[in-house]
Amino acid sequence: MPSVDEKEYLRHDGLGLARLVADGEATAAELLEIARARADRFNPRLNAICMRLDEMAVERAKQPLSGLFAGVPFLLKDLYQDIAGVRTYAGTGALRRREYRAPATSTIVERWLDAGLVIFGKTATPEFGAKGVTEPEAFGPTRNPWNVNRTPGGSSGGAAAAVAAGIIPVAAASDGGGSIRIPAACCGLVGLKPGRGLVPAGPDLSEPLNGLATAGVVSRTVRDTAAMLDVLAGPDAMAAYAPDLPETPYRDEVGQDPGRLRIGFTTASATRERPHPEAVRAAEAAAALLEQLGHEVEEVAPPHDDRRLARHFLTIWFAHQAVIIDELKELVGARETDFEVDTRAMAALGRLTSAVELEAAYEGRHRHIADLAAFHERYDLLMTPTLGEPPVEVGSLDLPRGLRIVTDVLLRLRLGRLLKVGNALDQAIDRNLGWVPYTQLANMTGRPAITLPLHWTPDGLPLGVQFVAPLRGEALLLRLAGQLEQAAPWFDRRPPGFD
Repeated sequence: MPSVDEKEYLRHDGLGLARLVADGEATAAELLEIARARADRFNPRLNAICMRLDEMAVERAKQPLSGLFAGVPFLLKDLYQDIAGVRTYAGTGALRRREYRAPATSTIVERWLDAGLVIFGKTATPEFGAKGVTEPEAFGPTRNPWNVNRTPGGSSGGAAAAVAAGIIPVAAASDGGGSIRIPAACCGLVGLKPGRGLVPAGPDLSEPLNGLATAGVVSRTVRDTAAMLDVLAGPDAMAAYAPDLPETPYRDEVGQDPGRLRIGFTTASATRERPHPEAVRAAEAAAALLEQLGHEVEEVAPPHDDRRLARHFLTIWFAHQAVIIDELKELVGARETDFEVDTRAMAALGRLTSAVELEAAYEGRHRHIADLAAFHERYDLLMTPTLGEPPVEVGSLDLPRGLRIVTDVLLRLRLGRLLKVGNALDQAIDRNLGWVPYTQLANMTGRPAITLPLHWTPDGLPLGVQFVAPLRGEALLLRLAGQLEQAAPWFDRRPPGFD
């Protein structure tokens, strides 16, 4: 009879668990039982899972399943990863307090189901995925398994916490400004943001956040990340264009020699004048390892004006928040006060943005693309720390109580214009992007980027290293990631207390 225990479960990544099922050494039902038991045990400490779909999962695990990940337990992110007829919250109390159910299943969810995954819940996200920490008021903060007083990052913080805690080996995620890479870096995981257009967003969306956002996973191994890209890549009917897909599967790139690469690295940032010493050490240690592997590594100046990029990025984000709030008012009868103060402040600034200012932000992307393309004419990859500092303490980025009250009053009195007069955009850059200044470049330019768990601080906190590739650079990133995974293995490094 098939039999697998928790120790055996933790010894395998997603593809490894699928192999156990395929070989008859485990069943989907057994793996699901272990995942659910670990969720029952650890989620009260982490608050990573905001919705359980146990009954649906138990029934699915009884069915014959096929695909790359057949029989593997899985969690969706509760943001634009919908199952028809199932509630969706997007981290907001406006939806939690209303009986809203998704009208259709997302294309990427269909592809995960086609791959044989057994979905048993959804993971936490900040309201509308709009922060680099996962602390929605409607659900409470999600915590990092490496230190429960620290953030797992955001917006895929619930996904990263669940994988780092060993509840599942790989989880659904998405990235509109670093939301795959930030939590992966905070939790000691692999996180790949695919290039623009490679992963579809149907059936409702064509280019989420005007092309800034895309979907993917956080995982414990490079090969799981690569195989998941094989599952997801390719257009659907809503796609704006058809991406140039590789001739060979992405998973076949893992283990291939990346060749001798020329890599430029930097820790400098106009948004973060003095990166934390551990962020600098992370990049410098990775540079030394890369040189040992035969690559040519050179410290360089940033290839772009990241303060200007941050302004363009947040201008787009703020307008997007206003659109989301207005849509939910119409869709479910939400009121302005149903949303968090931070979200309402972003939306207020978005409504004050002129058409010319918004178009300037979109046009600014072309300048950032040109700057990065010029860099890639000289260097194969750009390397940075993923984070400007180790994972911050839970609650440390909250608006101070007095400022929160003042902001709420201004918004209720419809005096949001005073926020703009008060230079709220630059304040938002410093408060929200100062600790994660390196990730937005890949979203604004649409280029692929990956974070790898190559560094831990002396007190045991992960702090990832990011690589940004040129157009169609996913295969190159996966080759190099596989090489680094072999040179500096991280799979068996687990947070204490989550065995």
